Amino acid sequence: MSSKQRAHLTVYSRAWCHLCDELLAALRPMCEELGAEIEVIDVDAHPEHDEAHGQRVPVVVGGETELCHYFLDAAAVRAYLLNFR
Repeated sequence: MSSKQRAHLTVYSRAWCHLCDELLAALRPMCEELGAEIEVIDVDAHPEHDEAHGQRVPVVVGGETELCHYFLDAAAVRAYLLNFR
């Protein structure tokens, strides 16, 4: 059994955000392919995240590192996820 941890991404989002919907639609297949989990946090439902991410959604975070915002940076996200293989 591998001792590597499963990759986990956090996406800060808003329910009414079309960029968020587009980013998640592009991100989900990549995460399925590479075995990563996605946690989506609605900054409107969780005001503790609004100050940090509220004006720049969507934001994709891996660990403590912001990988991209507004649009999916597929190369940056893939490079991050490949560290868990």
